[in-house]
Amino acid sequence: MDYPKSVPSVGLVDGRFVDENPVAGTPGSLIPAVWGNSVTQEILNVITGAGLAAAEADTGQLLRAIQSIVGNASPMRSVVTRLTASRALTDPELGLVLIDGGSSAVTVTLPPANAALGVRDVIVRRMDNSGNRLIVQASGSDRIRFHTHLSPSGYPFLVLMGGGDWWQLRSDAAGSWWPVGRFDNTPLGRPFFETTILLSPGGYGALNGTVMKRAEWPWLWDHAQLSGMLGTEAARAGNEGKWTSGDGAATFRGPEGRGEFLRVLDEGRGVDAARAMGSFQVGSTHSYAMGANGAGAVGAWWSDSLTSFGADTREEPQYVSGLYNGGPVFPAGTSYQRDAANALLLAFKSRPRNIAYPGRIKLI
Repeated sequence: MDYPKSVPSVGLVDGRFVDENPVAGTPGSLIPAVWGNSVTQEILNVITGAGLAAAEADTGQLLRAIQSIVGNASPMRSVVTRLTASRALTDPELGLVLIDGGSSAVTVTLPPANAALGVRDVIVRRMDNSGNRLIVQASGSDRIRFHTHLSPSGYPFLVLMGGGDWWQLRSDAAGSWWPVGRFDNTPLGRPFFETTILLSPGGYGALNGTVMKRAEWPWLWDHAQLSGMLGTEAARAGNEGKWTSGDGAATFRGPEGRGEFLRVLDEGRGVDAARAMGSFQVGSTHSYAMGANGAGAVGAWWSDSLTSFGADTREEPQYVSGLYNGGPVFPAGTSYQRDAANALLLAFKSRPRNIAYPGRIKLI
């Protein structure tokens, strides 16, 4: 495209247009037909190249065509949208969406992921670190395609947890938003230790056996059902590390890990055989016998658990059924006497030296 330099026409100076000058008696430019048609065709090439049908009365087609072409090359626009309350996003607001839910719960609804929207990206980022629930909701029957190993169609919404948590989503023009990136991709349901009592952004909660609503955490409920370690509330005692089905209808419960040591499941090795995943195991109480008044030789028999004698071996820093951690606790004449020689039975628990950190679990 260029000025019509090669086209002889009244009023053109080196192909450039000029105004009429009545004083000098020079006429103004007359636009050559070839140039006018050329300009029109250049614009039509952009419109049709974007897949649009040219319409004479529509004066916004060139802008939409450029947006579509640029969007197909890079679906992210340089747009920043700031929100402090629930609302539905529009096409021009897609870009970096900064959401502050500090004053109340917020639901942000994405535009329909249809052919009119095309392939577009949006980054939704949480700015506040309050406990208010912040939902990013798909429109209508659209779905956000995350955790598709649990649900192939994805889920109708996600939650942003903690200040700085973000997801980048891309529409496919066919009813779905696909995650392109997110703040934290740690696998769902993974337990770990933290060095802060605050909940880090990225989708974490306390490993505290909390009861949750299935409707608010559908992906986590799906995870629990497929985990192989879903139990009932009635059978929770002794199986606190499992998920439970809650009230059986609207709720479920997460694993409890507070105050416990975590152990790798045996899975057929035979070192810690017959253990069920998520089950509780009592602490081991080791014992030995000494002669009367401590004068005899150390006895030859050992026990790794005194439950057969009626002792409660759950590790608690207090007297339990006459047993106290770390000392000679079964003097002669007690119900734990093991022979007729007034032998003393000494017992201890081998709890290793340790440091306590807060336990966390990935919730989304």
